Amino acid sequence: MPVHVINESKLDKKQPYVFCANHTSVLDIAVMGVVLDQYYAFIGKSSLAKLPLFGYMFTRLHIAVDRSSRVSSYKTMHRALETLDKGRSLMIFPEGGIVTENPPLMTPFKDGPFRMAVEKQVPIVPVTLPFNWYVLPDDSGLLFRWHELKAIVHKPILTQGMTLEDVPQLKQMTFNVIDAELKKYALNNHVTAEQKEKVRS
Repeated sequence: MPVHVINESKLDKKQPYVFCANHTSVLDIAVMGVVLDQYYAFIGKSSLAKLPLFGYMFTRLHIAVDRSSRVSSYKTMHRALETLDKGRSLMIFPEGGIVTENPPLMTPFKDGPFRMAVEKQVPIVPVTLPFNWYVLPDDSGLLFRWHELKAIVHKPILTQGMTLEDVPQLKQMTFNVIDAELKKYALNNHVTAEQKEKVRS
């Protein structure tokens, strides 16, 4: 399926970033390989390692985390910070998985990506995936709906000079960028009347 990528700015390939995207579909991971023209590592749930072939590749190229384990979370944070130190970007779904019950609406973001970005003083780059939830809903099995896929890679949010006290503000800024973009695309014929009302509110 075609993916229309809109880049709001030209990113520096020598600069590591923390990319944060909304997460509503299993398509999101695959699509990101087309969207981001950067050297990056995913931070994803450890259960991905169980998938045939993909799981093998994921565990060797990216960072897996067991969210139910504090030890795993600590090790993941350490590996992620080392990854940024090596000049490699991170790709994270800050909602912590596909957890929303009303896509494309998002749930509140976790602190982790923003703490890492502040600690290493690297920019956050919001990414909006407006149609993946419609093309392949998380609860639909393998039922595809045909629609052009689109991704908007927003301008970086700089973190230079920020401290951990600024994490809540940085997290909300990122959420607001993606949320505003989602609302541009959500008010169309693909969304039910109930969803439209929730998006408007």
